[in-house]
Amino acid sequence: MPLDPRRTVDELRELRELTGNEDGAQRVAWTETWAKARDWLRGKLDGVGAEETIDAAGNQWFTLAGDSERALLLGGHIDSVPNGGWLDGCLNVLAGVEVLRRIASEGRPPVTVRLVNWADEEGARFGRSLFGSSAAAGSMADQAELRQRRDANGIALPDALAEHGVDLDRALDARAELKSAAAYLELHIEQGPVLESMGIPLGVVLGTFGVERHQVTFRGQAAHAGSTPMDKRRDALGAAAKLALEIREIAKRTGDGAVCTMGSVVTKPGIVTSVVETAECLLDQRQLDAGKLAAMLAEAKEAGERFAGEEDVTVEWERVWAIEPILFDEELVELADSAVRQVAETSHRLPSGPLHDAAEVARAGVPTVMLFVQSLRGLSHTKLEDTKPEHLELSVEALDRLASKTIDRLADPSG
Repeated sequence: MPLDPRRTVDELRELRELTGNEDGAQRVAWTETWAKARDWLRGKLDGVGAEETIDAAGNQWFTLAGDSERALLLGGHIDSVPNGGWLDGCLNVLAGVEVLRRIASEGRPPVTVRLVNWADEEGARFGRSLFGSSAAAGSMADQAELRQRRDANGIALPDALAEHGVDLDRALDARAELKSAAAYLELHIEQGPVLESMGIPLGVVLGTFGVERHQVTFRGQAAHAGSTPMDKRRDALGAAAKLALEIREIAKRTGDGAVCTMGSVVTKPGIVTSVVETAECLLDQRQLDAGKLAAMLAEAKEAGERFAGEEDVTVEWERVWAIEPILFDEELVELADSAVRQVAETSHRLPSGPLHDAAEVARAGVPTVMLFVQSLRGLSHTKLEDTKPEHLELSVEALDRLASKTIDRLADPSG
């Protein structure tokens, strides 16, 4: 069976009709619609010769046995955010289906090939992203917290998992699935504007950004807005505003894709007749290089102290969350770049700001790489998410070329 990228586009549209509505995709993990999508996926692989299994974390595996137990993994996730786009996650899976069909049609492969549909990448229902892949990677260390999580209707996460045959206490048993993994490949829409702005359909992902997320609290003094002279004020919002502007300059100076975002500022007392006493800010900083990320944080802290002094207020920093940068395998990056150039003539290497299951697999020590395909207007997590059909087809071809190159490398005794 020759590769048929058009079939992938048709199947993406079919899935959209099956599990979406006028507001977009509704395949939120641990729901009936998500289960329907998994059943539908199972049907698409009937007759291919791949054995389906569900691991302890709910990840759905399709294994095509090869001459060697060393396994090439192709991965993605079929779950979506509420009112999501028609491509985020499911493109990865359905492109993998088409590649698996092509490989199976040529006889027994020299290495085992496995397609994985990761469970709950988005974390849309319970706020815990990368559930299935972090369990398989062995990096899930928050099960005590997970037992306490509730959705908007008050349903506990362990109860929702149990409805789909998953026992939270056994989820880490999924680590056994990566024992034979020799390489992991993932295709994804970019979810950003870089490739479109360059006029390039495909790119190769160097890794996923590290993240430093902090709550920054400036404390001044509430005072009457009408009677307090400007030079006598201790305005917490004044210092916060200066920092909000300075972090943009920090990102510019750092370069290499660095981003800084002040995504929330809550002021107290929060009335128009009072100088702001307290400004609580949420700051998010991301960069692919760990040293540069640390330097960005140090610059932001220094600036915060300086602006606090200028406004005669105090400042406190509290880390909310942090994750180290994940760099992808250099040899696979080279193979991916070659595959992209073969189908699209040109390529571009770029980091990923959003997190992906691929980062968890790489964290577990499995050589990993991702491909990006252009996103129109850079939009994702919305029904407006889109990619040109011809670019989707190119992305399937590129993934297939990359899979072939990787299989050859894994099958080579010297490789």
